[in-house]
Amino acid sequence: MDHVHERLQRELIAREEAQALRRLTVSQGLVDFASNDYLGFASDAHLKKMILAEIAEMPFFGSGGSRLLTGNNAYVELVENEIAAFHDAPAALFFNSGYEANSGLISTIVHRHDFIFYDAFIHASLREGIRLSGAKAYSFDHNDVDSLQRLFEIHKGNIFVVTESVFSMDGDIAPLSEILALTEKYHAALILDEAHATGVIGKRGEGLAQHLGLHSRIFARVHTFGKAIGTNGAVVLGSTILRNYLINYCKPFIYTTAPNYLQLAAVRMAYRYLVTIQEPIRRLHHNLKCMKDKLHSVTYAQPVSTDSAIFSFIVPGNAAVKKLSADLRIAGFDMRPILSPTIPAGSERIRICLHAFNTDEEIRGALQLLQTKI
Repeated sequence: MDHVHERLQRELIAREEAQALRRLTVSQGLVDFASNDYLGFASDAHLKKMILAEIAEMPFFGSGGSRLLTGNNAYVELVENEIAAFHDAPAALFFNSGYEANSGLISTIVHRHDFIFYDAFIHASLREGIRLSGAKAYSFDHNDVDSLQRLFEIHKGNIFVVTESVFSMDGDIAPLSEILALTEKYHAALILDEAHATGVIGKRGEGLAQHLGLHSRIFARVHTFGKAIGTNGAVVLGSTILRNYLINYCKPFIYTTAPNYLQLAAVRMAYRYLVTIQEPIRRLHHNLKCMKDKLHSVTYAQPVSTDSAIFSFIVPGNAAVKKLSADLRIAGFDMRPILSPTIPAGSERIRICLHAFNTDEEIRGALQLLQTKI
């Protein structure tokens, strides 16, 4: 067993020498420009009361098994139906995480003789699903419809297109209308990850596809709850046929413990909060406008994109971006470095996530500090 530990240690040392070693950290007392908690739901006092009141009515709090054995219940099906209705979808299937939903969906419905065309910047969970599917997969240039068109011209067969609404590293938005038009032209099926659009884009935070009125034409949408919804889990939205197929063939769904009542109650109440309390979304959109106005009015270093709640400032090199992040933490701001190999070498960056709870003063202070450092 020692030789295994020696190998692991060598690989850890190599990563540390490349300034790419990951460590778990705990942040306290810093201004949050790092979390994905866009609406502040993870710490919202009113939402907490709603969740506790809902839990108080529960007969149990655990799940008891997988959905196909003892873990299914009327409450999880109620939550799925309510989320499907909110997102105007025929059906929803609950997964314990967005990673599980993305990787399970693609690896289950795509067969090895199929083709997958995927945006070059998609999330690791989608890439894992592609790898597990065994399909012939080709990337198209990021948000480049012409590059996607060329793939359709070269390859013929049963084709799936995989992309995201909002990309987590750059914060830019997919040209969804154009991508969907191409998939329909070539009779392909579109899979859309709405993780960073959920709760952010649209009047009610319904996501990009609904905001654009395109959702009924998309084969499958994935909405995750670990970001603006403030908890964890995800749903795959699609037809009842898709839902039934996943129930029968998706191993990450079949062979995992069902979501517990605590998780389901948190998700249900967060969606109810989205519907009934518009103030967090209004504050987030106000802060987004404030951020963009400040960026456009002064000579700050410009982020890669200003299309969403994610703003990334390129600082090439792992050592350089880690030092900048440390300097920002000393000044009281939590802005995390994104390192290679998570992203390609040379595109390392400081990533800012804007929230409903950030103040104008915090936004101004963060940008002023960045101006002196970048």
